[in-house]
Amino acid sequence: MGRVLVLGSLNVDLVTSVERHPRPGETLLGEGLSRLAGGKGANQAVAAAAAGATVAMVGCVGDDEGGTAYVSRLAGRGIDVSGVRTVAGQPTGTALIAVSDDGENTIIVVPGANAALDDREVAAVDDLGPGDVLLLQLEVPLRVVCAAARRAAGRGARVVLNTAPYAAVPADVVALADPLVANEHESVALAESGLVPGSLLVTYGANGTAWNGRTWSAQVVPRHQVVDTTGAGDAFCGALAAALATGADEDTAMRKALAAGAAAVRHTGAQPDPDL
Repeated sequence: MGRVLVLGSLNVDLVTSVERHPRPGETLLGEGLSRLAGGKGANQAVAAAAAGATVAMVGCVGDDEGGTAYVSRLAGRGIDVSGVRTVAGQPTGTALIAVSDDGENTIIVVPGANAALDDREVAAVDDLGPGDVLLLQLEVPLRVVCAAARRAAGRGARVVLNTAPYAAVPADVVALADPLVANEHESVALAESGLVPGSLLVTYGANGTAWNGRTWSAQVVPRHQVVDTTGAGDAFCGALAAALATGADEDTAMRKALAAGAAAVRHTGAQPDPDL
């Protein structure tokens, strides 16, 4: 069984609830304020670990209480945190999230220490080999993501790239992704770029997924059970990487990923029991 190394962001999510999202220039009152564990990288690492993978997290936190609490949280879930570096003088990344009554969310991310990843984090990829999976997103410096992808592929590891939030990725890195995971909006931007990934997996939310043209239906979640869509895509990616690290075929990996995504919308926050 291979390992999953997640190189990416760790964020403290500050979450409030609103009846609906404000229009431009409008002020609404939020109800409650929670501090929750988030960040696409750590979300996906937690999901991969929950799916049974051996997981290592590589990233940066600030020298603040939130960062310390987050590293302890990940370690408590069995994730190797030796690759998480504390950056002096920087805050841990923070996401400001508003969740509406219908379960939809808006998110503003302040990178903080996530912007400090450098060649030290890239070097962690040297531990990977054939059968292992490197799972990447785009909430950390693009240069680091690209260098890690190239290095991992050179060592025979499988590269799974989630192009969120969307950014222009060099053609050679896109070609290494197997798969490149994009939502329907990101896939349009990718198509317009003319770049071709090693394989392409497109997520359509409640309308299911497509991987190299083959489609799967999403697991149906009754509307009254949809609590919060924050992190559903991350849960999908983490479970997908975990399945691929076990050598699962496309159908098995997709079914496990879809199940994880469906479970994620049933709880508050981007991770299960997310209070930080």
